[in-house]
Amino acid sequence: MRVKLEDTIDLKKIADSGQCFRWKEVADSRFRVCAFGRVRYLTQEGEKSFTIDCDQEEYQTIWKDYLDIDTDYDGIIASIDRADDFLIRAGQAGRGIRILRQDPLETLITFIISQRKNIPAIKSCVEKLCHACGSFLGNYDGEEIYSFPDLMGLSALSCQKCGGDCCTYKRAGLDSCSLGYRMPYIQDTVSRLIMNPSLIEYLDQLDDKALYEELLGFKGVGKKVANCTALFGFHRLDFFPIDVWIKRVIDQEYGGSFDHTLYSPFAGVIQQYMFYYYRQTH
Repeated sequence: MRVKLEDTIDLKKIADSGQCFRWKEVADSRFRVCAFGRVRYLTQEGEKSFTIDCDQEEYQTIWKDYLDIDTDYDGIIASIDRADDFLIRAGQAGRGIRILRQDPLETLITFIISQRKNIPAIKSCVEKLCHACGSFLGNYDGEEIYSFPDLMGLSALSCQKCGGDCCTYKRAGLDSCSLGYRMPYIQDTVSRLIMNPSLIEYLDQLDDKALYEELLGFKGVGKKVANCTALFGFHRLDFFPIDVWIKRVIDQEYGGSFDHTLYSPFAGVIQQYMFYYYRQTH
């Protein structure tokens, strides 16, 4: 079906924005997206339209919310201080990026994986994890695609280096997981969530400050991962993750200090424009 918006959407910029790790450009302006146990193809048709290979009901119940269609991103760009030349350029460069409403469990695990890895390496790790303990969804573009594992699937992860009897990845026919020190973090997180099955729902009901503090309580979750998980997994748009790219922006463009509260409650959207633009130009 074809979707026409009042607001701008740019699928390629979303795919390159560092917030999601299971989007793949399979042809010019055509993207394979794996989320919520489904594989769908999205194709850019214009700056305010795209097609998706699902029916109207599925789009309305799943993908409209996932793509955050109802948020006015062009309005956020229009709110940027006209005296801030860098941010004006970043907003125009990033126009079309939308903050996806991703699954909180998947987001927490993938951003634990993301530590000290570049985006291609993160994507590779995530796909290996899905292959090792996710559900087979089919063959797409010559690849076997698996869902992101649920808690029970993740709980079956075994690592000989962490005291397990076998390596889940080798049993699945993979040479390695490339997780290293992150594996026990994942195992600890999964164990905590299994012991408290309603924890994700509880976290979702907290205010921003309490959510942030609770996320920091997970083993291996520091400030950046907590901010990213809150922004991308719980859709708290005021969180402003600071990674190496954003730190460079703040140091080089703002003399070491940037007051992101000026753009509350959409500071996280502003962060994405900064992140995308700086990576594209440096």
